[in-house]
Amino acid sequence: MSYSPLLGSSTTHTKVRTPENVSKFSGMCSVCTSSCTGTCEIGLSALRGSEAIYPYETDVNQFASEKEYPLDFSHFNINGRVFGTVGCEEDAYAATYPKASINIDFGIENKIKMKAPIILPAMAKLNWKDYYAGAAMAGVLVVIGEDVVAKDKNLLIDKGKVVSSPLINEMVNSFRQYYRGYGDIILQANYDDENLGVLDYAITELGVKSVELKFGQAAKGIQGMGRVKSIDEAIKFQKMGYLVYPDPSDPEIAENYKNGKGQVFERIGKLPMWNEEILIKRVAELRSLGAEHICFKTGPFDPKDLVRIIKIASAAGVDLITFDGAGGGTGNSPVKMMNEWGIPTVYLESMLYDILKKFKFRNYNLPQIAIAGGFASEDQIYKGLALGAPYINFVAVGRAAMAAAMSGKKVEELINSGTVPKEIQRFGSTKEEIFADIRELKLYYENAEDISAGAIGVYSYINRLSAGMKQLMALNRKFKLSYIDRSDIIPMTELAAQVTCLDTYDDILIRELEKL
Repeated sequence: MSYSPLLGSSTTHTKVRTPENVSKFSGMCSVCTSSCTGTCEIGLSALRGSEAIYPYETDVNQFASEKEYPLDFSHFNINGRVFGTVGCEEDAYAATYPKASINIDFGIENKIKMKAPIILPAMAKLNWKDYYAGAAMAGVLVVIGEDVVAKDKNLLIDKGKVVSSPLINEMVNSFRQYYRGYGDIILQANYDDENLGVLDYAITELGVKSVELKFGQAAKGIQGMGRVKSIDEAIKFQKMGYLVYPDPSDPEIAENYKNGKGQVFERIGKLPMWNEEILIKRVAELRSLGAEHICFKTGPFDPKDLVRIIKIASAAGVDLITFDGAGGGTGNSPVKMMNEWGIPTVYLESMLYDILKKFKFRNYNLPQIAIAGGFASEDQIYKGLALGAPYINFVAVGRAAMAAAMSGKKVEELINSGTVPKEIQRFGSTKEEIFADIRELKLYYENAEDISAGAIGVYSYINRLSAGMKQLMALNRKFKLSYIDRSDIIPMTELAAQVTCLDTYDDILIRELEKL
């Protein structure tokens, strides 16, 4: 069998002509006929060339891998207990799921309280305003994604450095407007952002206290590419310090462009050229500027690189590293990169457990750790925390949280236009009737009914995740996050047991019978 998807996908707005008859090795139709107009990715490539590498309409969509990985969190079941309690007294009135605590602190020295062990990872497109606002309302961490300044029409640069970015300011204030004492908004920077001094500006001028350095470029470490519509825009980006290909300042290329010849201009993100000395020095500089929390974000790279990143973070005193597994969502990555690159999340987390355990044994000071890559529901989050316990502290939920932001916003538009879909009419016809958690939000905000429904959607979605996690904790008689451990999940397949080294039901049974 093949784990890879066919050469047709909604990601690229393509389809194979005969999906019931395909060659699994190539992903093509088993019969390729001369009468076909080319509906698949090969046909799209014949029309658009290298443009076909990327997903369809990245400005209004988000994407994830379609590959069927041989191992994911569905290969595990959550354990359950029926005797005793930990984290609360053995009392039926006290040991009830709403009282399970999922509060957690973020930060090594400067601790920030959070309402849940959830991070909304880097986003800077689609409905970002509600994404950030909803995170503030829910009391969790949220990250502004890389490359914001390239989108800022009112950006001011002086001597190659950012001196004003109204767009970053607006993003930060989208969170601060609804901040209620929990969580924080983190600003991420890639290599180009660092060259432009984005973090320096945000810390000193906007009072940003939490920042993140990204290991890699674009969504998961590949060089980001954005097509540039005109030579004037290409020259503007080049003057900002971006890499533009082909070179718009070359007279021959400029003349060809004028005559309708040559390649389309592309703004290409630079690959980071960092090492231990550079990063340790940079973390110290950011702290001296006023940053209270320094984070690293990395993808599922070669294991030796993962070890090196943790060593650097330990030496530099970094607060958090987020490891992003293959299979999760991306902002703008080539389709084949999303499907065919990197370590899938369960494999990655199993590696990280072994790596971090060894680091702890060697007495390294460890940062907090977050795992990302395809998490969307409370069972997956619980499994992710259990598999990495006690070293993995947070789970990042990106694509799903943005889906909640977009869904909430769309439903509000339909309410305002009087066209509420039938499947939603069962809840009512007004905003307050349909969005159940407005009642809760009235405890914290005046005029809660006027808050954007996209932000309410994010809050409600995280509320659902939190309630679901608490129920699973109570199922295991554990009423504090710190008691979740690897015994809380059971591998259901031989591969899952082999990769994670977790006990199976048979292992547990044999051990208990030996005690008789």
